[in-house]
Amino acid sequence: MTEFWLISAPNDRSNEQTWERMQAVTTKANLSNNFKFAIPDIKVGNLDLMITLTDELGKLDIYTESVLKKIAQYTAETMEDSKDRIQENLLANGVDLVTYVTRFQWDMAKYPIKQSLVNLIEVISKQISQIEADFKSRSLSYNNLKGNLQSMERKAVGNLLTCTLTDIVKKDDFVLDSEYLTTLLVVVPKTNYGTWLKTYESLTDLVVPQSTKKIMEDSEGGLFTVTLFKKAVEDFRIKARENKFMVREFNYNEKELNAEKAEIARLAADKKQQYGPLLRWLKVNFSEAFIGWIHIKALRVFVESVLRYGLPVNFQAVLLQPSKKQFKRLREVLNAVFKHLDGIAATSVVDYGMDIPGLNIGNQEYYSYVYFKIDLNMIDH
Repeated sequence: MTEFWLISAPNDRSNEQTWERMQAVTTKANLSNNFKFAIPDIKVGNLDLMITLTDELGKLDIYTESVLKKIAQYTAETMEDSKDRIQENLLANGVDLVTYVTRFQWDMAKYPIKQSLVNLIEVISKQISQIEADFKSRSLSYNNLKGNLQSMERKAVGNLLTCTLTDIVKKDDFVLDSEYLTTLLVVVPKTNYGTWLKTYESLTDLVVPQSTKKIMEDSEGGLFTVTLFKKAVEDFRIKARENKFMVREFNYNEKELNAEKAEIARLAADKKQQYGPLLRWLKVNFSEAFIGWIHIKALRVFVESVLRYGLPVNFQAVLLQPSKKQFKRLREVLNAVFKHLDGIAATSVVDYGMDIPGLNIGNQEYYSYVYFKIDLNMIDH
């Protein structure tokens, strides 16, 4: 299961008592796997300020998760031919996401706890904003390149009236540099091949006898050349259409054809060159953003626990991995165990949409214990 519940409850006489009670009521009944979630001694600061910070942390949590999901989704889209290897690129600190959250340790180097809560939040916020700005820039550049290449490649597989002819026509297929003659390309349905061969010479005057040649074929028809006098082109075009033969707009230009071929090769080479560095950037910055996100969750638990349970700081944070189909039962058990913390919440009388001063619970679930959900499913399937 990719859903985890990060909760906290105040410690009683023994610091181990809350943890042991949790273990007793959940693991024996196979309701969840539990992991201690270590939050260091963060500076508490002014309580009025902490009330304000609950809102900031809530917004930062939502924002960071959205950035993470964008990067994860884009990684999946970028790895076109390697879908089965996506999870290798969605790691945190070199390990899979479940391992990272279940063995969470506060990163003192990135987020020194000597700093105030305001500074810690600012550091993470700036980091995520920078990652998002870089992501927008890099993905836009790669998308433009990919889009241009796809546009040109689509031409190569289009129908006979629109597909690119760079690797199909040759100079020898056309009468060039003639004052009087020109060569046309005509799309003929497969069912009309016989009619074409019998009638093309007589569709109009001034068609060169035996000048047709099939140079390409797809499932629906063929592309034929025909040579005629320039002054008969318009009349030939009209007569051909009446017989369901379509004259294609095309003038043979070797320079243009070579330039188109070179452009496709250049775009393909550029895409290949950018792919590796882009994937490495996505991998590194997904990890950075994810680490920041879990630290935000830790800060939210810390702030909410101080506001709910008071000072001195003494609570146990626990990460629960609910067992499949046991969500409802697990919730009932937790409500029963911790109902003494807030009787009203335990009986589910609280309106989840209301605002209680000092608690960041607007539009979220509220229980007698501190609760936050961590959903590790980063890609929409």
